[in-house]
Amino acid sequence: MKVLLVDVNCKNSSTGKIVYDLYTGLNKRGIEAAVCYGRGPLIKEKNIFKFGIDLETYFHALMTRITGLTGFFSFFSTYRLIKFMKNFDPDVVHLHELHAYFVNYGTVIKYLKKNNIKTVWTFHCEFMYTGKCGHAYECDRWQTECNQCPQLRNYPKSLFFDFTKEMYSYKKSLMQDFDNLVIVTPSEWLANRVKSSFLHKLIIKVIHNGIDTENIFYPRDTDVLRKKIGIKDEKIVLAVAPDIMSCRKGGTYVLQLAKRFNDGKVKFIMVGMTDEDLHETYPNNVIPVGLVKDQCELATYYSFANVFVICSEKENYPTVCLEAQACGAVICGFDVGGTKETAPLYYENFVNFGDIDALEIKVRSALAPTTNATSCLNTGDFSIFKMVNDYLELYEIINENK
Repeated sequence: MKVLLVDVNCKNSSTGKIVYDLYTGLNKRGIEAAVCYGRGPLIKEKNIFKFGIDLETYFHALMTRITGLTGFFSFFSTYRLIKFMKNFDPDVVHLHELHAYFVNYGTVIKYLKKNNIKTVWTFHCEFMYTGKCGHAYECDRWQTECNQCPQLRNYPKSLFFDFTKEMYSYKKSLMQDFDNLVIVTPSEWLANRVKSSFLHKLIIKVIHNGIDTENIFYPRDTDVLRKKIGIKDEKIVLAVAPDIMSCRKGGTYVLQLAKRFNDGKVKFIMVGMTDEDLHETYPNNVIPVGLVKDQCELATYYSFANVFVICSEKENYPTVCLEAQACGAVICGFDVGGTKETAPLYYENFVNFGDIDALEIKVRSALAPTTNATSCLNTGDFSIFKMVNDYLELYEIINENK
């Protein structure tokens, strides 16, 4: 069997790491896997192809801002993807993210439907059943018909025009009669959202994202890093997110929380600061850290955290929570999206979004000496191995149904 994985990234970002893990795991099991991706550094490995043309991606982003249309450009990049598909001739195409200005998703869907190609599509966000949004937040217009979008200036940004009604209708029509499609979501929360959309008649399955608990994310020795950043015997509360100070990732809530622990006994480490953020002034008990790309170094940060906090405004199934637990941290945070599904042992540690008072109580309790930070990941329920096996089983089932 041959499987082609398609995503915006490969190796980089949350979805790019998942795609690369699938590619590696499938090849180890004797499945010929390939990756086509649109953005990021050039990767020179067998059957990994960057089809996105960077200049065309920039043009696509510009045209989206000007016209209000997203996913309608990138003609040459999309042609390169289709050409690779034809040459590779996969039994199954596994789509991931098809937004971010790098591909014409309509052309891809029409090609898959016309050629009767078995397709798995993992939804990592809400893009394919909304007019344009990756996260609809509290807006529920997608359940009927998008129009007059309240998030017009948010990603993917439109400066002038609102074509969300037209794009919503276009997606609805594209997805009709997509008979060879199975939709996968990493969380029950997102699966329920899909079932409330115009995609409710399609097959929808839940397969959790997995992490590398054998080679990367496990409790590590922290002495070197502890000395490097000046940690002595203080308790550690850790938050990790790319662009952590953005509204969506909730860094301001972490800072509000840190101000309540000013007795010198607790340090807050915030990983994922932009260069601009690093030059800001923070409370004395806050240690700002830039984006940590080395996964082993990131695992070391997780390993000396007593508590990991996640204060995002919206998440689907954040793997950072899995990573932190695998390294021994207790999870606390806001109950948004599928976040608490990542921490079944710590359900009670999630509070309503924005409720800092309640979150403070949960963090103080988790920092108490009696807390037993037993990882819920030792069973392998959230490992890469299980994720790859679950997807492989799905590929085999749909490939047999010809």
